[in-house]
Amino acid sequence: MRPAATTGPGATDAAGGERRVLDEAGGARAMTMVMGVMVFLTVLAAALGLATTQGRTALDRQLAGRLTVQLADGDAEARAATAATVLASLRRLPEVARAEPVPPAELRRLLAPWLGAEVADADLPIPAMIDVDLADAGTATAARVTAAVRAQAPGARVDAQAAAMAPVSGFMGSLVWLAGALVALMAGATAAVVVLAARAGLEQHRATIEVMHMLGSTDRQVARLFQRRLALDAALGGGIGAVAGIGVAALVGTELGGLGSELAAGARLATADWLVLAAVPLAFTLLATLSARIAITRALSRRL
Repeated sequence: MRPAATTGPGATDAAGGERRVLDEAGGARAMTMVMGVMVFLTVLAAALGLATTQGRTALDRQLAGRLTVQLADGDAEARAATAATVLASLRRLPEVARAEPVPPAELRRLLAPWLGAEVADADLPIPAMIDVDLADAGTATAARVTAAVRAQAPGARVDAQAAAMAPVSGFMGSLVWLAGALVALMAGATAAVVVLAARAGLEQHRATIEVMHMLGSTDRQVARLFQRRLALDAALGGGIGAVAGIGVAALVGTELGGLGSELAAGARLATADWLVLAAVPLAFTLLATLSARIAITRALSRRL
């Protein structure tokens, strides 16, 4: 073990000199820029994951327990009569919370991108559609309602909206996992950079450290000085990167809100999400501090 630090005015002056020498280490200053970039990218990745999670949750909540009944018949009168019968039957079912026909004008608007001007042709048969909200989102409830519809109209097509949008929900889930992987990758890269910076600082100030040891400083005291310097630079860089990242995330969120899309509107960050983003620089500062302490302590112990 290193000899214990001496006490008295001389020791105090020596400790102050050690602190000033290590605090002015130029190599550690590079951590400010590195941490700024790392935290900036991490905040963006985290914002992507959190916003996608919000959007996916809103989508699943919106589509859960919703069915679409489609009635196709070339005879317009027969189609209208069947739709009226099915609609009345649906509204009598206790499993149905709401059943509303989709206006023909809305159907023509939705079909216009595929059919073009032909969609306005009165002779073009447009299927009748009914939107159904179930009392609960259970599979058994959907099966009973489907059976009731087909009892009235055997040729009716009943689609669960959640099943139709399952590929979109799955893709959004993949984006969430990708964002989480990016955050973990950034954290690992930050820890590696801190370790390299700590080792470089030790090599750069090897002579100073030897003098400090001869003056009675312990390995723990030396490690504390390097750790403090790196932590301060990491906190400064992380704060700058977090402000920039949160600013970009807020700007993108504002742009998404102006698109008029329900899916984009559902992907907006909640208050808790902003708090998570604000905690990123703190988490990275703690990570940098711990990584620096472990790296420096191990490096100094190998020199004994």
